Amino acid sequence: MSIQFKSINELREMLDNKSISSEELTKETFKLAEDLKELNCFITMNQDAAIKKSQEIDQANDLSSVLAGIPLAQKDLFCTEGLRTTCSSKILSNFIPPYTATAVKKLEHAGSITIGKTNMDEFAMGSSNETSFFGNVHNPWKKGYVPGGSSGGSAAAVAAGIVPAATGTDTGGSIRQPAAHCGITGIKPTYGRVSRWGMIAFASSLDQAGPLARSAEDCAILLNEMSGHDSKDTTSLDVKKTDLLKSINQPIKGLKIGIVKEFNLGDLDSKVQSCFEDSKKLYEKLGAEFVEISLPNISASVPAYYSIAPAECSSNLSRFDGVRFGHRAENTGDLNDLYIKSRSEGFGDEVKRRILIGTYALSAGYYDAYYKKAQQVRRLIKNDFELAFESIDLLMTPTSPGTAFAFGSKGAQNPVELYLEDLFTISSNLAGLPAISIPHGKVNALPVGLQLIGNFLKEDQILNAAHIFQQNSEFHLDKPSMEDF
Repeated sequence: MSIQFKSINELREMLDNKSISSEELTKETFKLAEDLKELNCFITMNQDAAIKKSQEIDQANDLSSVLAGIPLAQKDLFCTEGLRTTCSSKILSNFIPPYTATAVKKLEHAGSITIGKTNMDEFAMGSSNETSFFGNVHNPWKKGYVPGGSSGGSAAAVAAGIVPAATGTDTGGSIRQPAAHCGITGIKPTYGRVSRWGMIAFASSLDQAGPLARSAEDCAILLNEMSGHDSKDTTSLDVKKTDLLKSINQPIKGLKIGIVKEFNLGDLDSKVQSCFEDSKKLYEKLGAEFVEISLPNISASVPAYYSIAPAECSSNLSRFDGVRFGHRAENTGDLNDLYIKSRSEGFGDEVKRRILIGTYALSAGYYDAYYKKAQQVRRLIKNDFELAFESIDLLMTPTSPGTAFAFGSKGAQNPVELYLEDLFTISSNLAGLPAISIPHGKVNALPVGLQLIGNFLKEDQILNAAHIFQQNSEFHLDKPSMEDF
């Protein structure tokens, strides 16, 4: 029996009834990854260690955890002890961490098996997975098309059915946008819900880890294990854990869903609009009510984000200097020359661009005008959300303005083209709110994503709304043919 495209629960059932062993499942996963290596969704494989762990699980015969023996992929910015972690950058192409990120450790403690590290935009800076030092990831739905970024490798691996789920991170849409482009489900939790310890930082006040999977139910399974307070992370929330699986499959009659009037959906492709209207009708049929709400400062989300994120990136990436670890240039003069050459050789163009923008925004004379002002705008956006949630339960928007696009077709001359791909996703990062993307149709045979944004710590509510939608539709069951791979 093929394991491709199987959900976590389907694989769990196969393991429980002994129709497959954990070792066989793991080996089949590696075979799928090899057969579909043209997708370029993996950077480093973990074959020997993964097979060894699968054998240990089989011998122990302890399958009490739903994730015991289940193969998962990890985005390549989560540190993994003894396993290369590159952030898809030349500067970290030889970096092997001495510790494992908390989020990954929690999943492995639950019995999951890390099969490898997935390709991504370099240091998570990108919306298309075209900035990786290790080359572009192909969208399983169409060769030569982007999978979305920055968690493109994770999304492609799930969409192609190699693994049932994978980890990702989301700074401005980097879980939700690739989920939308690849026709899968991805959730960005509330900021602080999942520990950032051991996760190589891009923008510390915005970064958040979360899962990508085929369904909201599978995302709930992973998020149950990934979340929880971590004393090693000062931004980690010390709140009571919620069993998200118990929270799904609840009736949504009377659920109030906000539609943001400032998002002019009339500017979108007519077929994307049609998918959105059809999803509204389905939710109305299931008992939900729609309310138009205003987020008056939402138009400032993109400029605010692109002031804050590069500034924090400039600070975080200063540690990669060619001295302590990572790539070091040869034939250098003094220490300053070593810094300049190592960083010039080690970073890609987009990363350099954001470092320079961020350094400028933090410089004397400009800090107040850019970074401080952007943080003030961020507060206004957060206030707008707080006011909106007094009268609604969640918000619904498109995830992305359109579908996946061909390599090189956007941003080559004007990087802002790519920045605007995150138009609908950035605001929830600025406000620290949870948000999920689910597939809800196709345009020109490519998936389209629907975004649900919840109030602070209301992952249970958006997961439930997403699950109910998926119980009453079949979009999440669609599979790419991958005839070209």
